[in-house]
Amino acid sequence: MTKYNTTTEGNCLIIKLSGDIDMQTSPDARAQILAALNDKHHVLVEMSAVEYIDSSGIANLVEGYQTAKSNSLTFGLVDISQMTRQVLELAKLDQIFPIFDSVNDALSEIGE
Repeated sequence: MTKYNTTTEGNCLIIKLSGDIDMQTSPDARAQILAALNDKHHVLVEMSAVEYIDSSGIANLVEGYQTAKSNSLTFGLVDISQMTRQVLELAKLDQIFPIFDSVNDALSEIGE
């Protein structure tokens, strides 16, 4: 089961995901990400507690990244778990997504 909580820092919404992000749970994560982007927030997805992510979860992250980019917003991944990092590396998406070690690193990079 995916759990998430959100915090706001300036114009940036930080979505902390935990648990599994799969076909059953990824629609909730997608809704959170797209709602924040539609509200014109920069989005950081904190993923240190994500234990499993499948292709539907990855697709949600890609959609979030593309939506942010087309709206001149920042979308980044923060403190990603080792398992998530391996999946992103396998798909070569670690070269596409902005990935930050911490929320503070990400906020200073995007100027929040």
